Amino acid sequence: MGTIDTVPERHLLRVERRPDSRVAMPEWLTDIPAVRQVLDDGWEIPPGVTVLIGENGAGKSTLVEALAQRYPRLDNDRVGPVDSGDESPLGGHLRLRCAPMASQSGFFLRAETMHSYFRNRDRAAGCSEPAWSHTPLLSRSHGEGFLWLFEEAFWQPGMYFLDEPEAALSFASTLALVSLLARMPQEGSQVIVATHSPLIAATPGATVIEVGDEGLVETPWQDTDLVRNWSSFLQAPERYLRHLR
Repeated sequence: MGTIDTVPERHLLRVERRPDSRVAMPEWLTDIPAVRQVLDDGWEIPPGVTVLIGENGAGKSTLVEALAQRYPRLDNDRVGPVDSGDESPLGGHLRLRCAPMASQSGFFLRAETMHSYFRNRDRAAGCSEPAWSHTPLLSRSHGEGFLWLFEEAFWQPGMYFLDEPEAALSFASTLALVSLLARMPQEGSQVIVATHSPLIAATPGATVIEVGDEGLVETPWQDTDLVRNWSSFLQAPERYLRHLR
C-alpha cells in the first residue's frame, strides 16, 4: 500500500446495479425506496465520511452490508464475521466501481457480530502470541472492546463500513469515535456508517444522508429528523413520556 500522499481521496467511487446478476432478487428489496434508487440510478459515493440515518427498516444496514460484501479489495481478514448463509441478499445485485489505487485495507463492523469477532481474536491471540498479557476482549465491557477495535483496526488508510457502531458506546466513548472518524479522511480513509446516533451524524466534515421514503437525501445535520426529534425530546421529555403506560 502507498503512503498517505498516494492513496486516493475516494476508494469506492460508485455503486450501481449489476446487469449480469443471475441471483434471484427478493421482492422486499425493491420495496425499499433507498435500495430501489440505488438499483435504478446508481449512487455516487462521497469522499470522507458518509453517515446514513433513518428509521428502522429504511435500508441503512441493508446498503452498508451489501457494499461491504461487494467491496472487491477488502481483505477477508479485515471483515467482521458473517455466518454462512448470512450474506446480504442485495450484494449479488450490485457492482462497485473503485479507484485504481483503492486500498485493500479496511474493516466491516456489524455491532451484532462483534461478540463472535472478539472471541475469535482472543483465541487467535492466545495461540499465536505467548506474550498476550492484555485483558481478553471478552473480559472487557462491550464498549471497551469496541474502543480497542477502533484503535487496532482503523489506523490504516482504507475503506471502512460501520453498521451501528454506537451500540455499545457511552456518550464519552461515542465522542472518541467521532474524533477518530473526523481524522480518518485526513489520513486517507473513506467511511460509510449507518447509525441512529446524532453524535456520529455530527462528525465534522461528514456527508449526512437521510434514508427514508424519498430514498437517499443529503440533508444538513441540523435539519434531519434524527436531530430534530432528539432535540425536541431533550427539551421537554414529558411531552413524549406522558403517553407511556
